[in-house]
Amino acid sequence: MLWRQRFVVNQWGYELLGGLVEPSEDPATTAAREAEEESGWRPVGPPEHLTTFQPLPGIVDAQVDVYLWRDAEQVGQPSDPDETGRLEWVALDRVPDLVRSGQLLGAGTVIALLHYLTMRDS
Repeated sequence: MLWRQRFVVNQWGYELLGGLVEPSEDPATTAAREAEEESGWRPVGPPEHLTTFQPLPGIVDAQVDVYLWRDAEQVGQPSDPDETGRLEWVALDRVPDLVRSGQLLGAGTVIALLHYLTMRDS
């Protein structure tokens, strides 16, 4: 995840990697591209689609597609100059505490991680 500041809410916290789907891309391609740009790690193998959701359907159409890769290879340093922060591998057992303490930023991060934990434990 990235540890970064989001200036709109004036808060530091963790976010999953991700970004906007380009007109010519499918969401899984976008997820892989953004992961590599923001982290320097390229996902390896086929993606696993975890979920799709609308975080604020009464206000904006902002579909979020969540994908999981179980392997990645480091191909360099982050290449996206607009993404600032610290890249950190965060243990899944920390997620509940990060949710409780408000250190996970954005609905996409919270929903994706809690959904994954629920699926993994069932």
